[in-house]
Amino acid sequence: MNAAAVREFLLALQEAIVARLSALDGKPFLRDEWSRPEGGGGITRLLEAGGVFERAGVNFSRVLGRNLPPSATANRPELAGRSFEAMGVSLVLHPRNPYVPTAHMNVRFLLAEKSGAEAVWWFGGGMDLTPYYGFAEDAQHFHRCCRDALAPFGPDCYSRSKQWCDEYFYLKHRQEPRGIGGIFFDDLSEPDFATCFALAKSVGGRFLPAYLPIIERRKELPYGERERAFQAYRRGRYVEFNLVYDRGTLFGLQSGGRTESILMSLPPQATWRYDWRPEPGSPEEKLYTEFLVAKEWV
Repeated sequence: MNAAAVREFLLALQEAIVARLSALDGKPFLRDEWSRPEGGGGITRLLEAGGVFERAGVNFSRVLGRNLPPSATANRPELAGRSFEAMGVSLVLHPRNPYVPTAHMNVRFLLAEKSGAEAVWWFGGGMDLTPYYGFAEDAQHFHRCCRDALAPFGPDCYSRSKQWCDEYFYLKHRQEPRGIGGIFFDDLSEPDFATCFALAKSVGGRFLPAYLPIIERRKELPYGERERAFQAYRRGRYVEFNLVYDRGTLFGLQSGGRTESILMSLPPQATWRYDWRPEPGSPEEKLYTEFLVAKEWV
């Protein structure tokens, strides 16, 4: 187990993604380095009011603590009371054009230790896509990249991670998915460190090939107030999920992380309408009937 190697990979991943996104948008990312009194810190990279992105955040964090927070021990109560080191890269990209989907990716590593006991570690992460107007070719491309990222790790690795993603990114109080899914994994520590680390690196490395071609296809499509209003409405669902269910958000807040960096995942604008329904036969209804349903895209 080599936590230093994980940290080196994560920092390089953040820099590579920021460089590509900045070149695409035409605007540089803000760099905000911060430290945490309890231990650790991070680097927040943020782009706002860009040519392509209304908000794009790509964060690295490394948090040290004496006791794992409740969100980390909910499924592993035997780890309560252990000191921990948690690090990861997390990004959320909110595009300006409603025809470009919002994208999320994160790769994280956690090490929990206790005097006299064997260290416990695991990887987690994944990526998912949240369109406002659905295109089948975009969904198929994204899921092909997800499948290819996990192909070296077993014939059923993609299908299991896809199902986990479908179940995780689901708003129970709305009874609807957040988007078209992708892949999700957590508590990954088998069969060994090298294999788990390789899987995490494969997921992180496949994000840009999965998302950039979709941006290029859609970023110049014309749109008006109707499309922007629907985008803002659907962004409200994104906010609800992140504040109610997301394990990373809860872990960050419970562990005393930096609030500004944790909540950079929220869109700059969102709206809520009372009991709104899309018009029958409209492109907005199509999102619900053809895309916000669990299906096999590849």
